[in-house]
Parts: sequence; C-alpha cells; structure tokens
Amino acid sequence: MAEKNKETQLVIITGMSGAGKTVAMQSFEDLGFYCVDNLPPALLPKFLELMKDATNNIRKVAVVMDLRGREFFDTLFDALDALAKEDAWLEEHILFLDAKDQALVSRYKETRRSHPLAPEGLPLEGIEQERSILDELRGRAHNIIDTSTLKPKDLREKIVETYAEKEQQVFSVHTVSFGFKYGLPIDADLVFDVRFLPNPHYVAHMRPLTGLNSEVSSYVFKWTDTQKFLDKVTDLLEFMMPQYKKEGKSQLVIAIGCTGGQHRSVAIAEHLAKKFSGDYVTHVSHRDIDKRKGH
Repeated sequence: MAEKNKETQLVIITGMSGAGKTVAMQSFEDLGFYCVDNLPPALLPKFLELMKDATNNIRKVAVVMDLRGREFFDTLFDALDALAKEDAWLEEHILFLDAKDQALVSRYKETRRSHPLAPEGLPLEGIEQERSILDELRGRAHNIIDTSTLKPKDLREKIVETYAEKEQQVFSVHTVSFGFKYGLPIDADLVFDVRFLPNPHYVAHMRPLTGLNSEVSSYVFKWTDTQKFLDKVTDLLEFMMPQYKKEGKSQLVIAIGCTGGQHRSVAIAEHLAKKFSGDYVTHVSHRDIDKRKGH
C-alpha cells in the first residue's frame, strides 16, 4: 500500500458520556474533518491503514470513541500505543470532554436517558463507574475541556478556536435562486420574494436568457424598486449574519425567489453572493434556472 508523505491530522474525541461528544463531532465536521462516530478501538489500527493509503485525499479525521463500545474499550491503549509509531505521517491529538457529576446527572434527567453503564440504575452510579474507567485515558489527553457550564455554542467556539486552520472561516453563506412555481427550497433559512420586481420574461428577446446574462441583470437592477430592495435586504443581512455566526450556525442559506427562477432571482442571488464574498465564504446556486419550457 502506498504511503502518504503529507501529514494527516487525527483527533480522537472521547470523555464522559453526556459531556458533549456529539456537539464536538458536529463542530469538527464544520471544520472539514472526516468524522466517524463510535469507532471501536479495536478497529483503529485498520482504520489507520486506510488513512495511510496515498490514493485518498483525507487529511483531517476526527473519531469518537466512548463506552458505547465498552466491550472493545480495553484495547484502546494498545491502539494509542500503535499511534505513537505512526508519527512520520500522522499527527495524533486526544480531546477529552469532561463535566462535573452534578452537570452530567442534570443532563441525563433532562433527556430522560439512562447511563450506558447503568441502564437500570441511577445515572450517578454509571457516571462514577465511567469516571473510574476513563481516569487513565484522561491523563493521556492532549486537551481537556470541562463542559459543565458550557452551552453547545460555547463548546463549538472552543473547538473552532483550537482546531481551525489559520484564517479558516467556518461560517458560510449560500444564496440560492428558485422559482415559486416549483416550490420553496426545503433547506432555506431565509426566503425573499422578488416577484414584485419588473419581469424580463415579458421582454421578448430576454425571455430565453437568464439572470446570468449582463443585459438581463442590467434590466433587473435599473429600477428604483430593485435598488431600494437591495439596500434594505443588505442592511438586514449585515445585521443578522454576525448574529447567526455568534450563535454557532455554520451555514446560512438565503433563498431568492421569483416566478420561474430564471431571471430576477438569479440576478439578485448573484449580486448578494458577490456583495458578501469579502466578509464570508459564499456560495451561489440556481435551482430552477434550467427548468424553463423547451430548454
């Protein structure tokens, strides 16, 4: 098997049940890591071999290991020792999530779930048993985060601060154009209806064109109502985007809709994506641009 020359980053997410491993994994996914939930420690050496294969482009991996796979847990230390021999190409980092007993008990009561080590007993019994089992692993961790007083967004911020690449932007803005005649986008966070604007569809020579055409976009933007709309929407988004980012949202989907999704919505979606590209990672797509009759 061919070996990689470029260093691969592996983060092992472990710790107390209920301390936030799911939130942590989602945060690593937002950072571009390939994530595996509940990987049995016994499978880690085989997984390392797959990572080592130079034919794949995986460079950042995060795996969650916890006591849901407790029958394999005794093999974890052997797997960690094997990692030490892979330092020529692999950067290993253990993230241990912890929380005080009182906080963990409170979380189990809120979710009405039983502890994996005490399915028929009190949560505190399972927590104490788990803490004893994980004590040695906690001592080997490179980073320990106490989530007792952290909200999910606070944990996300800590992970981004620690593991994001320099200048990496996690929050992204996706503008998508669509036609109301084909239905609303189901993944939109914000929807703006621009059907009140003058429609290039009724200009015969523009009808087969799209909002990507300069003549069509010039037609859409020349009206006073369009400029007022863009000023108000831009002002609104400039206020809202930092709030979404602060709350821990990784992506904001802004849907712009006209009748058929061919002219007005396309031009405005492109404009907004360009407008905010200097401050955020932006993407633009046009869901219904090719659905016009006869195309």
